[in-house]
Amino acid sequence: MSYYITDPCIGTKDTACVDVCPVDCIHPRKDEAAFQAATILFIDPDECIDCGACVPACPVLAIYAEDDVPESQRAFVQINEVWYKDPTEAEKLIGEYITSSPDQMALDPKDRAAAHGK
Repeated sequence: MSYYITDPCIGTKDTACVDVCPVDCIHPRKDEAAFQAATILFIDPDECIDCGACVPACPVLAIYAEDDVPESQRAFVQINEVWYKDPTEAEKLIGEYITSSPDQMALDPKDRAAAHGK
């Protein structure tokens, strides 16, 4: 099982989760070239050790264990996994999500997390 970052990270991209990750599996980091272009952060499912340290560190409650990702956020499981193979395609999928969810995206990131029931 891995952890996944969902839509409250959009517009936030806070790196507190990166700072607490013991295996450095959350990318892009601020010092990586892809950071500026990325819409959200991503957890490498192959490197994640399922420790959950990132969950309480996230100020907008955007991180879920795979089994706990709300149904409305399941697209981010695929988006996260795609990013590690093709960042451009992942960003395209995020753009499609943003376009298809205007009411959700109009909310403050913390309010988006609350809307997911977290």
